[in-house]
Amino acid sequence: MAEELQHLIRAAQAGDLASFARLHAQFVGRAYSVCLRLLVDVQKAEDACQETFIKVWQQLPQFRGDSAFGTWLHRIATHTAIDLWRKDKLLRLVDEGEPDSQVAPPDEGVPKDLEKAIAALPRQARAVFVLFAIEGFTHAEIAGLLEIAEGSSKAHYHRARQLLQESLSER
Repeated sequence: MAEELQHLIRAAQAGDLASFARLHAQFVGRAYSVCLRLLVDVQKAEDACQETFIKVWQQLPQFRGDSAFGTWLHRIATHTAIDLWRKDKLLRLVDEGEPDSQVAPPDEGVPKDLEKAIAALPRQARAVFVLFAIEGFTHAEIAGLLEIAEGSSKAHYHRARQLLQESLSER
């Protein structure tokens, strides 16, 4: 399978659209999942996912294979969703105490109650929780991505955990 993936990558790097379409089909689910968890809005997640694959196509010639292709693509998806999240936050000036509207969560084996509870978190706490607990970023990386202090990242994560525990204990 790894050899087949390498062949698809090389062919797509050479401009083969059919190979890129197969890469898209193989990785779109994971990219969409991270976008939806961060943005909690189906339309925005779809937009971020589409933008992710535009960026992947544009940056594919520079992909050297230093990391796994899926890891590289996932990082692009995460950054794309965060950029949209940041832009949306600035445009809407949302009160952080108000959770976003809930949408259908991605189905990746995560219990539905947990996905709903994560989606109901305040925006900043949700973003930090998703990036730290689910995506594996460090608080230093999260601070850089979200343009907040590292201590703020830790505080938002602690708040998210508390809210999740409260939410899940009520169910």
